[in-house]
Amino acid sequence: MSHESLLVGIDAGGTSTRAVLVDSAGRCLGYGVGGRGNPVSAGPERAAQGVLDAVCRALEPAGRQLAEVSAVTAAMAGMRATGGVAWLHGPLAAAGFTGRLAFESDLLAAYFSGSAAPFGYALVSGTGACVVRVQDGRIDGTGDGLGWLLGDRGSGFWIGHAVAMAAVQDLDSTGPATALTDHVLGHYGIPRTTVIDEGRPQELGRLVEVLYAHAPIELAALAPYAFAEPDAVAAAILEQAGTHLADTLSAVLTAPGPLVVGGSVLARSGPVQDAFRARLGEAAKRLDIRPVGDGAVGAAFLALRGAGARADEQTLRTLTETLAELR
Repeated sequence: MSHESLLVGIDAGGTSTRAVLVDSAGRCLGYGVGGRGNPVSAGPERAAQGVLDAVCRALEPAGRQLAEVSAVTAAMAGMRATGGVAWLHGPLAAAGFTGRLAFESDLLAAYFSGSAAPFGYALVSGTGACVVRVQDGRIDGTGDGLGWLLGDRGSGFWIGHAVAMAAVQDLDSTGPATALTDHVLGHYGIPRTTVIDEGRPQELGRLVEVLYAHAPIELAALAPYAFAEPDAVAAAILEQAGTHLADTLSAVLTAPGPLVVGGSVLARSGPVQDAFRARLGEAAKRLDIRPVGDGAVGAAFLALRGAGARADEQTLRTLTETLAELR
């Protein structure tokens, strides 16, 4: 067995999980992807399996075993709601792991995927939306991230919800006509008709039934239609999303610094990004905006930092470059 110190960083998400095997110098030796890894949304057993699958796929090409790994750092959302670490520590131990298991915020992993600076910001706008201010390498301030019912303004869910409402209001004649309506009806397989049922279009009744039958968070699947349709209503939704994200950032903004941006909503050029910059005004010019695809690099960075290894800009470059070769 090799005596080289091996570490694993895990970016565990609600949809998929990424695991990165690194040595103490910050070189990526393996990379693997597994299923859903968040125990809050996926359940403990399914989440643990998603993490284990990702870790095993990272170890296999490097010819390493879990028993050789000295520490695992898992970055994920909602760790406080999991009730402890047993859901993951037990399965890892059963697979041969005898090292240290630590948990970190997925937002901190997102930040360190794009910056090694001790001060800065991370804004993640995917299905949900949240902003953090990082000070001395730890989360020092947080904006939004309050979930679909109370927050996540400007997120994929927020946009999808607005798209659904626009379609319903169009059909109900309480809002402007929009091309989004046909997209939403088509998404749920509801045909246009000329039938009026109790004074309303039949398709409106069917759409309302379908929307209430699904989990609210699934409205995020409608968000891409706002980006795809050059429609005044769609443009207004995206502009409002950008304004919301800027306002959330402004709530924690105290000084210039790097702004690491994750998630698909703000990463692409267009109305959301334009409205975001316009709302921030001069403050936008003092931010070094750095988009990242996910938190895999940051999870590995946190694993190195937790093990007392070198964790600086050079480490971040090494991680980024060597992981890119393995993806």
